[in-house]
Amino acid sequence: MSRRPAFARRRLTQALCLTGCVLALTGCAQLPVWRWQVQPSATPHFQAAWGQLSAQRSAALVQRLQGSWGDASGLDERIAQEQMIVGRPLVLGNRARLLQDGAATYQAMFEAIAQAQDHINLESYILDDDAVGERFAELLLARQRAGVQVNLIYDSVGAWGTDPAFFERLRDAGVQVLEFNPLQPWSALAPWAPNHRDHRKLLVVDGQLAILGGVNISGVYASGSSLRGLRHRPGKASGAEKGGEASGGTGAVPALPWRDTDILIEGPAVAEFQRLFLQSWQRQRGPVLAGRNYFPVVPPMGPQVVRAIASSPDDPYSLMYLSLLAALDQAQRQIRITQAYFVPDRQLMRALTTAAARGVQVQLILPGQSDSGLTFHAGRSEYTELLQAGVEVFEMRSVLLHAKTAVIDGLWSCVGSSNLDWRSALDNDEINAVVLGEGFAATLQQAFEADLLAATPITWAQWQQRPLSWRLKEWGARRLARLL
Repeated sequence: MSRRPAFARRRLTQALCLTGCVLALTGCAQLPVWRWQVQPSATPHFQAAWGQLSAQRSAALVQRLQGSWGDASGLDERIAQEQMIVGRPLVLGNRARLLQDGAATYQAMFEAIAQAQDHINLESYILDDDAVGERFAELLLARQRAGVQVNLIYDSVGAWGTDPAFFERLRDAGVQVLEFNPLQPWSALAPWAPNHRDHRKLLVVDGQLAILGGVNISGVYASGSSLRGLRHRPGKASGAEKGGEASGGTGAVPALPWRDTDILIEGPAVAEFQRLFLQSWQRQRGPVLAGRNYFPVVPPMGPQVVRAIASSPDDPYSLMYLSLLAALDQAQRQIRITQAYFVPDRQLMRALTTAAARGVQVQLILPGQSDSGLTFHAGRSEYTELLQAGVEVFEMRSVLLHAKTAVIDGLWSCVGSSNLDWRSALDNDEINAVVLGEGFAATLQQAFEADLLAATPITWAQWQQRPLSWRLKEWGARRLARLL
C-alpha cells in the first residue's frame, strides 16, 4: 500500500498546527539594543590546541594581526568586544577553505563522510528525498554499516516535503535521527515552540573537520552557479530593469542556478562547532548518543584564527546579530556583505549608513530574483535610504542568491547560515564561522569581486525611475517585515 496518503495527512495536520500558532507567536520578541561597551581592562582571549594563550602571547598575536593590515588600530578592542558578546574565544591553528556553490560543497562533504572513522554529526534545515538527498543517505548508511556512528538533526519545517520513510530507513539502520521542533505538539520531546526553527547547516566528521554555511541538502544546489561565465553587460536591460516580474516579485522564479557559500574548517576550532551540535541535540532532548570520541585532541592544521558564533532563541539575545553590529561599528575602511534575505531593522540600517557617512566603503550584493517575493520587496524598500547615504547596492539577477557572507576591513570574515532578517535574529537557530586574518579575507574578497562582475549596480537615477507597482510592493512588504 502506498505511504503517500498517510504522508499527505501528516503534512495537512502539520500545516494546521503551524498556521494556528506562528502568527500568534511572531512579534513577541524584540531585537536587542546595541549598547555594548568594552571595559578598559578587557583583553582578547585566544585558544590554541594546547590551551588558552597567556595575556602576553595574546597581545603579541593581536599586534601581529594589526600589523598585517597596517592601520587596523583598535583591533584589540574589536576582538574583546566580540568576545564579550559571544563568550567564546578565538581558536588558533586552523585550516579554512572557501566552498562556493552546492557542487563544491557536496563534493567536500561526500569526501569527508566517506573518510569518517568514528562519527558523523549532520544538521540541516532542508533535507530533501531527491537524488542529492538519496546520495547522502546511501553514504551515511554505508558508514553506519562500517561502524561509524551517524547522528542527524533535521528541521520539521525545512523537511516539510520529505517522505517520513526516508528518515525511517536511516533509523532502522542505526542512525540516530532527531526531528527539530516537530510541528505536531504530541511529537515534541522538548517544550513545543513551532516558530523556533533550526536553520543551521553543519557537518562535523570525527571531531576534526567541520563544513557549514548556507547550503542545504537539496537538488536545487547541485549544478552550481558557474559565475565565471556570467558578466553584467551595461546597456542590456534585464527583466527587472524593464519592470517585469522576472525580478522575483512573486516567489515563482525561473529555474536559475543557486549561488551559495560554505566554509570547510579543519583544526582545534572544530570542537566549538561540535559543542554546538551536541548542545542542539541536548536542548531538543534527543536520545542518548552512542559513546564516541566527540572531542579528540586536534593538532594545529593551519594559520587561521576562527571563532564559532551561534544564535538561538534560547539565548538572552542574538549573538550573531550583536557581533555583526559590533563589527560594522568598528569598521574603518570597507564593508562587503553578500546576503540572500535582506530585511534589516533600524539598528542595522543605522550601522550601515553611519559607516558610509564616516567614509567607509559599504557594498552590498543582494538578490535580483528571489524565492521569497515578500522578502525581496521588503529589502528593496530600504534602497532609497541606503543609496542616499552612499551605500553601494548591487543585485545578482543571473542566479538565485542564497549566500550569507561578510568581509570587513580585509581582516574580519564571516560565513554562515544567518540571514539579515528578523527571523534569523529572533526565531532561528543559526551557526556562523568568523575568521580573523588577511589570508582568508583575501579569498573571500576575491569571491566578492567575482560576484560584483556578475551583478547589476543600482544607481540613484535608476532607482528613482522604478515603476509604481514596485513601490506599492515595497510598501506592503515592509509592513510585514517582522514576519519575514
